[in-house]
Amino acid sequence: QVQLVESGGGLVQPGDSLRLSCAASGRTLSSDAMGWFRQAPGKERVFVSTISRSGGTPYYADSVQGRFTMSRDNAGNMVYLLMNSLKPEDTAVYYCAAGGYVSLTTLAAAHYWGQGTQVTVSS
Repeated sequence: QVQLVESGGGLVQPGDSLRLSCAASGRTLSSDAMGWFRQAPGKERVFVSTISRSGGTPYYADSVQGRFTMSRDNAGNMVYLLMNSLKPEDTAVYYCAAGGYVSLTTLAAAHYWGQGTQVTVSS
Protein backbone atom coordinates (compact mmCIF):
# COMPACT_ATOMS: atom_id res chain seq x y z
CA GLN A 1 0.00 0.00 0.00
CA VAL A 2 1.27 3.46 -0.92
CA GLN A 3 0.16 6.70 0.62
CA LEU A 4 0.70 9.88 -1.40
CA VAL A 5 0.53 13.36 0.09
CA GLU A 6 0.71 16.48 -2.08
CA SER A 7 1.79 19.90 -0.87
CA GLY A 8 2.87 23.25 -2.22
CA GLY A 9 -0.34 24.57 -3.66
CA GLY A 10 -1.61 28.07 -3.05
CA LEU A 11 -2.90 31.32 -4.48
CA VAL A 12 -0.58 33.02 -6.96
CA GLN A 13 -0.78 35.68 -9.65
CA PRO A 14 -0.52 35.03 -13.38
CA GLY A 15 3.10 34.59 -14.38
CA ASP A 16 4.17 33.33 -10.98
CA SER A 17 5.71 29.95 -10.18
CA LEU A 18 4.89 27.16 -7.75
CA ARG A 19 6.52 23.87 -6.93
CA LEU A 20 4.28 21.02 -5.93
CA SER A 21 5.63 18.10 -3.96
CA CYS A 22 4.31 14.59 -3.55
CA ALA A 23 5.60 12.54 -0.64
CA ALA A 24 5.15 8.79 -0.66
CA SER A 25 5.10 6.38 2.24
CA GLY A 26 4.34 2.72 2.66
CA ARG A 27 6.84 1.44 0.16
CA THR A 28 9.35 2.70 -2.35
CA LEU A 29 8.10 4.61 -5.38
CA SER A 30 10.86 3.31 -7.60
CA SER A 31 8.67 0.48 -8.94
CA ASP A 32 5.97 2.85 -10.25
CA ALA A 33 5.66 5.42 -12.95
CA MET A 34 4.30 8.64 -11.50
CA GLY A 35 1.84 11.15 -12.83
CA TRP A 36 0.34 14.53 -12.05
CA PHE A 37 -3.28 15.15 -12.90
CA ARG A 38 -5.52 18.13 -12.29
CA GLN A 39 -9.20 18.81 -11.94
CA ALA A 40 -10.66 22.25 -12.50
CA PRO A 41 -14.03 23.21 -11.01
CA GLY A 42 -16.85 21.49 -12.86
CA LYS A 43 -14.48 19.60 -15.13
CA GLU A 44 -13.05 16.11 -15.34
CA ARG A 45 -9.68 15.16 -13.93
CA VAL A 46 -7.08 15.29 -16.70
CA PHE A 47 -3.50 14.29 -17.28
CA VAL A 48 -0.74 16.87 -16.72
CA SER A 49 2.59 15.07 -16.71
CA THR A 50 4.26 11.72 -16.15
CA ILE A 51 7.69 10.30 -15.47
CA SER A 52 8.96 6.74 -15.67
CA ARG A 53 10.13 4.58 -12.79
CA SER A 54 13.74 5.40 -13.51
CA GLY A 55 13.16 9.12 -13.86
CA GLY A 56 13.58 9.33 -17.61
CA THR A 57 12.42 12.18 -19.79
CA PRO A 58 9.01 13.36 -18.56
CA TYR A 59 6.03 13.68 -20.86
CA TYR A 60 3.59 16.58 -20.64
CA ALA A 61 0.15 17.58 -21.76
CA ASP A 62 0.24 20.15 -24.54
CA SER A 63 -1.34 22.73 -22.26
CA VAL A 64 1.66 22.75 -19.89
CA GLN A 65 4.51 21.78 -22.21
CA GLY A 66 7.38 24.22 -21.84
CA ARG A 67 6.07 25.69 -18.58
CA PHE A 68 5.94 22.71 -16.21
CA THR A 69 8.79 20.42 -15.20
CA MET A 70 8.28 17.10 -13.47
CA SER A 71 11.00 15.31 -11.56
CA ARG A 72 11.39 12.56 -9.02
CA ASP A 73 13.75 11.57 -6.23
CA ASN A 74 13.44 7.83 -5.75
CA ALA A 75 15.85 7.79 -2.83
CA GLY A 76 13.70 10.32 -1.03
CA ASN A 77 10.40 8.88 -2.25
CA MET A 78 9.41 12.29 -3.63
CA VAL A 79 7.93 13.58 -6.85
CA TYR A 80 7.85 17.24 -7.87
CA LEU A 81 6.09 19.49 -10.33
CA LEU A 82 7.65 22.87 -10.98
CA MET A 83 5.09 25.16 -12.56
CA ASN A 84 6.30 28.35 -14.22
CA SER A 85 4.44 31.10 -16.05
CA LEU A 86 1.19 30.10 -14.41
CA LYS A 87 -2.05 31.09 -16.08
CA PRO A 88 -5.59 31.43 -14.71
CA GLU A 89 -6.53 28.30 -16.67
CA ASP A 90 -4.04 26.33 -14.57
CA THR A 91 -6.35 26.78 -11.59
CA ALA A 92 -7.30 23.32 -10.35
CA VAL A 93 -6.78 20.72 -7.69
CA TYR A 94 -3.57 18.90 -8.54
CA TYR A 95 -3.24 15.19 -7.78
CA CYS A 96 -0.22 12.96 -7.60
CA ALA A 97 -0.70 9.36 -8.72
CA ALA A 98 1.35 6.17 -8.96
CA GLY A 99 0.96 3.28 -11.35
CA GLY A 100 2.31 1.64 -14.47
CA TYR A 101 5.93 1.21 -15.45
CA VAL A 102 7.01 3.57 -18.22
CA SER A 103 4.34 6.21 -17.96
CA LEU A 104 1.08 7.09 -16.26
CA THR A 105 -1.21 9.10 -18.49
CA THR A 106 -4.69 7.78 -17.75
CA LEU A 107 -6.80 7.75 -14.61
CA ALA A 108 -7.61 4.07 -15.07
CA ALA A 109 -3.94 3.08 -14.90
CA ALA A 110 -3.32 4.76 -11.54
CA HIS A 111 -3.17 2.47 -8.55
CA TYR A 112 -2.72 5.13 -5.89
CA TRP A 113 -3.85 8.75 -5.54
CA GLY A 114 -3.05 11.58 -3.23
CA GLN A 115 -5.70 13.82 -1.72
CA GLY A 116 -4.84 16.77 -3.95
CA THR A 117 -3.55 20.29 -3.45
CA GLN A 118 -5.34 23.42 -4.63
CA VAL A 119 -3.62 25.77 -7.06
CA THR A 120 -5.36 29.06 -7.76
CA VAL A 121 -3.99 31.52 -10.30
CA SER A 122 -5.71 34.87 -10.11
CA SER A 123 -4.90 38.56 -10.20
